Order: sequence, then C-alpha cells, then structure tokens
Amino acid sequence: MTVNNTIAHQRLILSGDRERFKDLLMRRLIECGWRDQVRMLCREVVKENEGSNINFDTLVTRVTPRARALVPDTVKKELLQKIKSHLLTQKDQ
Repeated sequence: MTVNNTIAHQRLILSGDRERFKDLLMRRLIECGWRDQVRMLCREVVKENEGSNINFDTLVTRVTPRARALVPDTVKKELLQKIKSHLLTQKDQ
C-alpha cells in the first residue's frame, strides 16, 4: 500500500464510509449470486476432502482465489467509481 492509499484508507475509516462501502459491496455480491456461488465452491472443496478433516484456514486458502475471480467486473467498477468520487469530494473539502 502506498502512502496515498494508506491516507485514503484512513479517511474512509475515520469518516465511517468504509463500513458503508463494505455494506454496498456485500449487497451487490448477494444480488448477483456471488455469495451462493462461493457457498457451492465451499461445499465442493469439503466434498473433495471427505476422507480428511478440512479446517477453516485450508478451506479459505482453496476457495479465495476462485471466489475473487467470480466477482463480476460490474461490481468492481461500481464500487471503485463510488470510492473514487467519494475521495475526490472529500479532497475538495
């Protein structure tokens, strides 16, 4: 993370807007079916490892790259645009 990114991140946290953006992201992911897809990925990984006990950390490690790839570009672009415009309005103040 660069210095500018760190400052922007701190501004989002201090203003409380980070939580608002996280909530927006979660809503969009649920709306597009991403959450259900990730749930199915988790089930697949658990089934593949039925013989051995799979722990949470292993599950997260195996599912995360695939889950990130499933996030629709439209969701990424929308959130990025909203964060950028928010930061620009904060910068002007």
